[in-house]
Amino acid sequence: MSTTAPRPIHPHTPAARPHPVDRYRVGGARALVTGASRGIGRAVALALADAGADLALAARTTAALESSVAAVEERGRKAFPVAGDLALPGTAAEVVELAAAALGGLDIVVHNAGILPGDGGPVPILAPFQDTRQEHWVQVVSVNLNATAELCRAAHPHLAVSDQASLVVMSSAAGLMGTPLLEAYAATKAAQVSLVRSLAVAWARQGIRVNALCPGWTRTDMTAFAGDTGPLFDWLMSHVPMGRQAEPEEAARAALFLASPASSYVTGHALVVDGGLSVPDGGLAGTPKPASPFAVG
Repeated sequence: MSTTAPRPIHPHTPAARPHPVDRYRVGGARALVTGASRGIGRAVALALADAGADLALAARTTAALESSVAAVEERGRKAFPVAGDLALPGTAAEVVELAAAALGGLDIVVHNAGILPGDGGPVPILAPFQDTRQEHWVQVVSVNLNATAELCRAAHPHLAVSDQASLVVMSSAAGLMGTPLLEAYAATKAAQVSLVRSLAVAWARQGIRVNALCPGWTRTDMTAFAGDTGPLFDWLMSHVPMGRQAEPEEAARAALFLASPASSYVTGHALVVDGGLSVPDGGLAGTPKPASPFAVG
């Protein structure tokens, strides 16, 4: 009988490498998802739970989070609701600290919360820039940009001590192209991409990956004003080469990629999930467009 000791497995031999699908697992990770009560945020939370994460879920009220919390727990993962209005200075930092306390730290942060300009109703304010009011600009900047900066700053010390730190900021394809009638929203989304790139460089040597996700038109409550049929919907979809909206789960799968070890060498990136909307002249490739419902005169 041979007494030769078994040869150590080189880390790059097939026997030592995990299956590629395993790289999408985040088992045991502690994740915060903001805007998690519905739409893309809820879908991201469920994708992370399916991949093995425990979660803190943030929204303006705990009541709004009941369904998302229950859905995470049904998947066998822990879920902690965290309430906070990100329009109020200081709230984003409080949300981070409450989440970290509930989970015992943070490994993944997906900042999804954001707003369109509006007066509290389901339909956003769509108006030429010169006809908008400064208060609506401030409203959007306070939530989409100021709260993002505050949340990232508060998350840093927690992510800096994690060995799987990933910060994902939900930007938008609107921030990558001209978006008339929604200038405040587009400007804040472009600023988020810029912030992500700067933080990715600044925090890379601390092991923190920072990326943005830029969805296009996605079927959520935020975009419900456009409907599923009619002149406005037809005009919007005519600019999407794939000719349809995304489902929230399609954006969530991209968020899981950025949050997981599957993207371990990806940082400072803006991953676009928009059906080709933001491709230069993409929507002009053999697709005649109807007249704009916003045309003047």
